[in-house]
Amino acid sequence: MNLFSFAGDLLHLASIIIILLKIFTLRSCKGISLKTQFLYALVFITRYLDLFWNFASMYNWVMKIVFIASSCAIVYLMGFKSPYKETYQKEKDTFKLYYLIVPCAILALVINEVFWVSEVPNKHGVVHHHSYFYYFSEILWTFSVYLEAVAIVPQLFMVHAVARESGGFVEALTADYVFTLGGYRVMYLLNWLYRFATEAHYRNWIVWVAGIVQTAIYGDFFYYYAKARMSGQKMSLPI
Repeated sequence: MNLFSFAGDLLHLASIIIILLKIFTLRSCKGISLKTQFLYALVFITRYLDLFWNFASMYNWVMKIVFIASSCAIVYLMGFKSPYKETYQKEKDTFKLYYLIVPCAILALVINEVFWVSEVPNKHGVVHHHSYFYYFSEILWTFSVYLEAVAIVPQLFMVHAVARESGGFVEALTADYVFTLGGYRVMYLLNWLYRFATEAHYRNWIVWVAGIVQTAIYGDFFYYYAKARMSGQKMSLPI
């Protein structure tokens, strides 16, 4: 834990609060992609399976519960709960999920940290034979990292689809939601740089590459969001 990772967690929580605020105060899911929310629920479920046996700290354990519960709750509200589900713009949320899930699953099977390692000596030199369950959980974790990198794609497609019908303008809460998600990832990039500089053996290429890809996906959106904020105008996208 450091200042950058903590700030990233706060921004991530802020993005969840923004969606719930929109749902419960405006009683509307307009502009929010259910497909992106489903992908994030899948990310958290596959990543945090270890909450049942891996207790690093109370903070870490609580955050895992919060992210799983909140993402599943948002999917439920948008997909099944009236009156919110009636405001979901399904006709604009058209990105095909298998374009993202299938490649991430294949990549997780091929490129991960433990698939080719069957015997690993611990710090005392004793060889530890990993179980098949260990391999399975590590592959799921890797899958979640790859999937999180692209989970925002359906939302970005939907933002542009909605903007085309409103003269290019993006609703403030939707724009703030996407920005806080992107800001969370930027904070984690800084966290990795800080850990690389301060921890002698810290290396995590899978997370680093996926995080850079994820941040790059937000690049265009960040530009127009910052432009709107500096000019004091409502955010708009070129259409």
